[in-house]
Amino acid sequence: MRWSGQELGVDQVDALPGLARLNNLVRSVQTPEFAGVTFHEVLAKSALNRVPGQSMMPFGWTINPYRGCSHACVYCLDPTTGITMADGRTKPLSEVAVGDEVMGTRTIGRYRRYVPTVVLAKWSTRKPAYRIRLADGTSLIASGDHRFLTDRGWKHVTGAMSGGARRPHLTLGNSLVGFGGGSAEPVPEITSDDFRRGYLTGMVRGDGTILRRRYPRTNGGSYVANRFRLALADVEALERSADYLEHFGVRTTTFQFSTATEARRAMMAIRTSKASDLDLITSLIEWPDDPSEGWRAGYLSGVFDAEGSCSRGVLRISNSDEEILTEIERALSTFAIPHVREAPRANGVSNVRVRGGLRARNAFFAISRPAISRKLALAGATVKTMADLRIVSIEPLGTTLDMLDITTSTGDFIANGVVSHNCFARPTHSYLDLDAGDDFDRQIIVKVNVAEVLRRELARPSWRHEPVALGTNTDPYQRAEGRYELMPGIIDALTTSGTPFSILTKGTLLRRDLPLIAAAAEHVPVDLAMSIAIHDHELQQSLEPGTPSTKARLATVTAVREAGLDCAVFLMPVLPYLTDTRAHLDEALRQVKAAGATSVLYAALHLRGAVKPWFMQWLEREHPELVPQYRSMYYGNNAYAPKEYRRWLAQRIHPLIRAHGLERGIEDPVTGGVRSTAEPRDRWTRPGAAGRPNGAGARAGSETASTTLELPAGLGALADPAALF
Repeated sequence: MRWSGQELGVDQVDALPGLARLNNLVRSVQTPEFAGVTFHEVLAKSALNRVPGQSMMPFGWTINPYRGCSHACVYCLDPTTGITMADGRTKPLSEVAVGDEVMGTRTIGRYRRYVPTVVLAKWSTRKPAYRIRLADGTSLIASGDHRFLTDRGWKHVTGAMSGGARRPHLTLGNSLVGFGGGSAEPVPEITSDDFRRGYLTGMVRGDGTILRRRYPRTNGGSYVANRFRLALADVEALERSADYLEHFGVRTTTFQFSTATEARRAMMAIRTSKASDLDLITSLIEWPDDPSEGWRAGYLSGVFDAEGSCSRGVLRISNSDEEILTEIERALSTFAIPHVREAPRANGVSNVRVRGGLRARNAFFAISRPAISRKLALAGATVKTMADLRIVSIEPLGTTLDMLDITTSTGDFIANGVVSHNCFARPTHSYLDLDAGDDFDRQIIVKVNVAEVLRRELARPSWRHEPVALGTNTDPYQRAEGRYELMPGIIDALTTSGTPFSILTKGTLLRRDLPLIAAAAEHVPVDLAMSIAIHDHELQQSLEPGTPSTKARLATVTAVREAGLDCAVFLMPVLPYLTDTRAHLDEALRQVKAAGATSVLYAALHLRGAVKPWFMQWLEREHPELVPQYRSMYYGNNAYAPKEYRRWLAQRIHPLIRAHGLERGIEDPVTGGVRSTAEPRDRWTRPGAAGRPNGAGARAGSETASTTLELPAGLGALADPAALF
């Protein structure tokens, strides 16, 4: 049901987009136990949602007390965290904006490499803060939910080895991945006069021409010619030099110095011929007796723009002048940047080379902030950990801080020099005009009067007591239910009216209402099902962060059975190449049976609408080797796994389901498995790896009309419940 059906009047001023049209909005609430989440409490006009007539669902009505999902976690970092931008520069997280290009990573071939990535969303929250210190001196402040890439995969800042909080988490001795050395420490301002003087000293002494010469006149006597010229191929450095000179009172003119050839780029230049300008420039570039840090940072910036290079990750500054080389070394030593002077070449030119890999290189750029962007390029470099990034301490700060996070197109970014996970923003709120990113997790719509409205609807003479399903769109037992307790009223209203109902959830909060549900089952048919898609803990936490663990859900299945109720398990979606191995399926079914489940329903991965790019983003980061197979299976706008794959999956899983005594459901005559509401009409013939039909090279086929609803948040949107019946 789209929320346009809830409109009662005119727009409200100062409300969120979409919510502005809901003048039944009671209030918006934020609470400490749901940091970063806003609950928008609304008075619903209706509670029952009719399933479209063409649907093949075994029920005609649904109830959704919530929109959005509070299962999901919020990753976040301190706003001063240094973010590596796509041009190689570093910017505080607080200054990064949606649309900016930052540096992320992607596995290309055998290696993870740095690649530019776009910031898709940004948000703030308040979370208890932790400080992570690394052996190289790098310090990070993050929430306990935040994840970093380690030499053993992605890990949360905090977690546990057992129980409901079990998840991969950082421990002392783990090594983070990246170049390290990132810092939010203040660096000299490029707008200070000392920085400007230092920059001009490095630039003019490195690449400028100052000429003051006396020439004879033809009619006798002589004159003094004054010439200053600076010619560069990179206009960024030329414009900075002209701006800095004008700041000190030197006005220059710009002209084309040379045109482009096949071998050389075009060059532009600035010049002046005033004696007073030459006097001022000469004084500006004198060596200071006691240079400040600002001057030395500016000097490194100017001399690098003039004479520096950074090729294949190796940063060098070349010159033959001993004073220039010595001052480069002194400036580098001031900022503790490791370096070495290489032996002079035959032409007398020596290189001062920065040592220490990307960590030292990034430190140089963060301090000096050169003007020429092309020299800063990091894209394409292999992600190598040269620095000692072992974790030496993880300490709670004992306070809740304002924090920020971003979503990027690669799913990660570089924070203080280490690879940082970002929050997946599931795009399932767009129907309400809320942000398709973080609003799904942070903007929860709550129908606070849903039980009252439902009672009125069920009391109508026209009500035919058709089956009603809960959990087909968003999870009714998400964490927010612990605060609002809407389900007891809904269950009572359905039971009192004699209406059969079913509940599908991944929330362990279902246990709270088991006595009420057991009592309801004595009067009306009740079906319960637990959604448990993945039985590999690390994979489950990677794809469903913030949701109850597989172990916790299995324990809930056991609790349902102990209450005297049947409980099905929805083993969906089955992920091609990830969870469709015989070993994984057999172990999953063994655990489900041991928990007491009475039956299992399954379905292959279903990628529709905006869920597809979200899932493919995750796949590209976590399993890039599988991207070609998935693109061939889910080509174009195709949302369903190929018919041949589903037939193959049915042949694999059905014997296992029978062996474990978990059979149930209507078989699909096409696949021999569960029935699907949409079948591509073209044949899929090319076999995939490990004998899986994947449809590579097939033409795009049409699909029959169908209606698909979402399962509970997270993986629910990746499985089509219509394919179950």
